[in-house]
Amino acid sequence: MSVSVTVSPRLILLGLDGERRRFGSHCPCLCVICAAQEFDFFYFVQQWPGSYCDTKKSCCYPTTGKPPSDFGIHGLWPNYKDGSYPSNCDPNNSYDQSKISDLISRMQQDWATLACPSNSGSTFWSHEWDKHGTCSESVLDQHSYFRAALNLKSKIDLLQILQSAGINPDGGFYSLSSIKSTISNAIGYTPYIECNVDEDGNSQLYQIYVCVDSSGSNLIECPVFPRGKCGSNIEFPSF
Repeated sequence: MSVSVTVSPRLILLGLDGERRRFGSHCPCLCVICAAQEFDFFYFVQQWPGSYCDTKKSCCYPTTGKPPSDFGIHGLWPNYKDGSYPSNCDPNNSYDQSKISDLISRMQQDWATLACPSNSGSTFWSHEWDKHGTCSESVLDQHSYFRAALNLKSKIDLLQILQSAGINPDGGFYSLSSIKSTISNAIGYTPYIECNVDEDGNSQLYQIYVCVDSSGSNLIECPVFPRGKCGSNIEFPSF
């Protein structure tokens, strides 16, 4: 996640009186139990493939072929309310594709990789689980984690929402405020828009963040937004 800064996991002190207290990276010697702090919410992030591919870095279609001309999942990322986030929480619980074999066909459609060199997507999914998914394993096991993201994608049809308001991926420029308000009116919550720049230096619609409660099921208002900026009018490139 390029828009936040990873910090070391904070600790919770469970004192002799049973009260939970937060501390920094060191746990006082009087504590009974020290444990990694639970995360507060998820960012659910969808990416526009046209904005990934028309940069100087370019892209490679997966071995399964060109993905749909639709927003694709980037990730479901546990976060803290102060804007920091945990990562790589359990090296002993690595990505295991056999646990999600029934989801692969949906993931190839809705969570496609565009990284080079061309690949099946397993490298991308492994990265997302190992870095982010393991930090939600107290709530979601590996299958539940990927299924939750896919279900959110089905629930939030960003392309249909934007196109219904005349905002189309046609290389045109649209006001940032109209994109935000269109999505907010449709889903009932305020999104965060991340931009990148194309080869000509134009600011363009890249990723859309919405916030989800710690169950991975319900949309909520974002407690904090990532840092970043877009132009007041941004391009929505074709794909």
